[in-house]
Amino acid sequence: MASYACLLLFFGFKDTVFEMMTAASTKWQITLTVCAFTFVLPVLNIYLMYKLKRIRSFTLSDQNERTFPYIMTAIFYFGLFYLFYDLRIWESIKLFVLCAGTAILFTAVINLRYKISAHMVGIGGIVGMMVSLNLLLQYDLFLFILASILIGGVIGWARIVLEEHKPSQIYTGFLLGVSCQLVLFLPLQQLSLNF
Repeated sequence: MASYACLLLFFGFKDTVFEMMTAASTKWQITLTVCAFTFVLPVLNIYLMYKLKRIRSFTLSDQNERTFPYIMTAIFYFGLFYLFYDLRIWESIKLFVLCAGTAILFTAVINLRYKISAHMVGIGGIVGMMVSLNLLLQYDLFLFILASILIGGVIGWARIVLEEHKPSQIYTGFLLGVSCQLVLFLPLQQLSLNF
């Protein structure tokens, strides 16, 4: 989801500072770095756990098998934030990564008692990021937000059909993703001078 968010920021939102004031090579370097930390490393972690027989399947259907991979994924996100912290890139990207890592950490903690949909946390995070940017940039992202909500609905429906989650777990995941971005992104952005 973080890679999709970078692609949206740099190539989807037309006539924004992200599109016009960032060199194409920089856009791809940031996007590939985000993909490495938020997709490739977590997948390799799950693959390694599978090979070591710490988990039974790549789908992490068992609630008890989900906590450690979530914690590792959150660590990768926080590592990415640390890597980006001193770089002269848009603060919005740094904040999105920080808020997403926080949401995943909350997901790991909640998972100890309640199986929550990480897929919906991810799509909820994208919606929350777009709502935040919509408010901050005064740039109309309504169609992007609507499309993301519809995609989230399809993802949630698929998770229910696959019997991976109950509707309440879908809604909880989506709300967690949205709220982590909104509650953290907006106040933290106000503290930033480089937005």
